[in-house]
Order: sequence, then C-alpha cells, then structure tokens
Amino acid sequence: MPNTTTHRRRPRRTVAVLSTAVAVAVAVTAGAVALANTRSGSEPVTAAAPATPARASAPARPSTTTTRPASARPAASSKTPTPRTTTTTKTPPPPRAGWIPVDQAAWRKQLDAYEARKVDPVPAGVGNLPEFRADCRYSHRLADDPIVLPGLPGASHMHSFVGNKAVDAGTTAGDLTKFTATSCKPVQDHSAYWVPTLYDNATGKPVETTGFRVYYRSLRAGSRDVKPMPNGLRMVTGDAKKKVPTPRGAQGQFYCAFYGPGDLDGVARSANGNWPICGGDATLHFMMQFPDCWDGKHLDSPDHKDHVAFGTDRGCPSTHPVRIPALTFDIQYGVKGTPQGYYLSSDPVGKSASSMHGDAFVMWDADAMNKRTKNCILERHTCDNYGYYR
Repeated sequence: MPNTTTHRRRPRRTVAVLSTAVAVAVAVTAGAVALANTRSGSEPVTAAAPATPARASAPARPSTTTTRPASARPAASSKTPTPRTTTTTKTPPPPRAGWIPVDQAAWRKQLDAYEARKVDPVPAGVGNLPEFRADCRYSHRLADDPIVLPGLPGASHMHSFVGNKAVDAGTTAGDLTKFTATSCKPVQDHSAYWVPTLYDNATGKPVETTGFRVYYRSLRAGSRDVKPMPNGLRMVTGDAKKKVPTPRGAQGQFYCAFYGPGDLDGVARSANGNWPICGGDATLHFMMQFPDCWDGKHLDSPDHKDHVAFGTDRGCPSTHPVRIPALTFDIQYGVKGTPQGYYLSSDPVGKSASSMHGDAFVMWDADAMNKRTKNCILERHTCDNYGYYR
C-alpha cells in the first residue's frame, strides 16, 4: 500500500461489508484497499505498525489536606500539641454501564447548529459516494474494554486500539474531550475504535493493523434524513462469543485484498481452514458494519446494541427513528497468511475468525461532525479525511 502518494483522481474502491448483521457486496478494486491515501503534507497512515507508544498518563487526582488538632488532654507539660495531618483522595466515580441517556439539551444544541449550517460550495469533479472517513494507525494494546467492562482494567481479552491515545478501562466520554491526542486523521476525530488483537499462530506474537479506515457513510438510496452522530455514542458490532469455523466462502471471515483481479478467499487456506493465504500483493483485510439507526434516547444499552438498529431504504424502525451515519471499519493487516494461520484474542482455542468484533466510542468536534454529515452524506458527495474528495 502506498504511504505518501497523493491521488488527484479518485481510484476505484471496494465497497465490502462482512458483518453478522448486514452484508454489503464486495467489488475488489485498487482504491478500497489503499487505506492510507492522504493529501500532500498529511501524515502517512500505512507505515509498518509503530511500536506501542507510552500510554497517556491519567490526570493527577485532586487531593484535599485537612488539619485536625490532637485530642485535648490534661496539660502534662507546657508544650503545644502537634497537629496531625490527614490526606484524603477524591476518587472519581466509576464509568457508567447499562442504559446511558443522551444529554438532550446538548443533542438539541448540536441538531440546531446542524440545521443552521449551510452546505459548502462543491468543487468540480467531486464523487457522489455519500461518505467521509478517518484514517487511523495502531495506537496501543490493552486487555481493557471501556464499553463492555468499564472501570475493570485487565478484565477483557486483549484489544488493539486506534484513535484516541489515552483510552483504557476507565475512559469516559468526558475523558475523550480532555485527552484528544489521536492516531487518526482528521485530528477533530477524538473517538476511540478497537478490535480483538490478532496473533500469529506459529509465534504467538501480535499482528497489528497497518491501515485502519473508519467510514461514516449512508448505506441507503437516499440520505436526506441523516442526522449527525451524538457525542458519547457507544456501539459494538459482531459477536465476541461466536466461535465457529470460518472456511473458504464463510461469512465473517478475513479476506485477501489487492490491486487487480484475484481470489478474495485466498489462493490457499491455513491447515485448519479458517484463514486465507493470499497470493500476489494481496494482504489480509477485514470489514465490519455498524447499524445506521438510533433510538434518539440512549448513548449505550446493556448489550451495547439495543439502542441502535439497522434500517432499510424505506427508513428506520419506529423504535429507532433517528438515521445516523453508518460506521464501517475497513482494516488492513499487512500479512499474507501462513499454513499455521492466526487466532484472535477472543478465540485463542478455536482459532477461527468468527469472534471478530468491533467497538466504537464516538467523540468528534461537534462542528466538524456537523459539517461532514451535511456536506458529504446529506448532499451525497464523496469526502476524505479533510473534505470533498476529487
């Protein structure tokens, strides 16, 4: 994959979605796998996975110091009693789980700003795919999950994180607005995205992503009803507990993506049949799709899925009436496959790909989200990390 090449013309792309909830047809072309295409002067996103960066330090917890006089006693001497100093630490409340209501005032404010925003002039040559995106690099790896297991460090299987660099088990929506260093472009995306870590079955070593593109798009024939995503929205797609074989042709498997024609299922399979071995320049990829309808009331639900749903071209279900941009993870691993194959941290025993899943903790600069949703999705124009894409 190219790192720094600037493309003036939009390449053909794969639009592929492999998900337990919805399937989008895969059309293999050069552009869809070039996750790292960025504009001149922007930071390349498909260099080999960098070493794990030092985790961002948590903010110092405030402490209060109180002074108590010693208990009064009969005077045995003329010395003044020495006061005792006690230090108490304020412990922040643990992250919330379950049904988390949206701040309706903040959501209404965002919607009002969205409705008032004008569409930016459209340059000649802009495509008509209703989408914008964030291109991300690997950030860090932790056995944490601030959505499924909030406040419980080390309680999860290993996850590979991209996006917000400060994320751990204790991360809240407020933290994403305070600690905004990110491995994604544009920097206005403060969100965190993560998937189970992939391991080489022969060596037991992790295989980190070499390209991680997050699409925000419309899956439907029309998009006039799409609204911007509310900040703090949490979503999970896929099933970490699903552990069934993923042979050639199975839904929800890793596939081979490349420049030019070839076999998505690979030229061969691993010994257990679960993993493709790619030919030519192809490398392992995975795509997953999130729902595109929201209930308008909750940022999360107990199973992290009930507050969102998939719509159709006719609209969203009455229980989830708010159409939102559909997130799609398009992930490149930069390896070709081996006879020994791989395994996911969510299924180290069965060594299939069926437990692959993704988490999204959404947090954008609100105006940047509004602008992209209106220019790119509502008006059905193709955008990249920075705006209109030609």
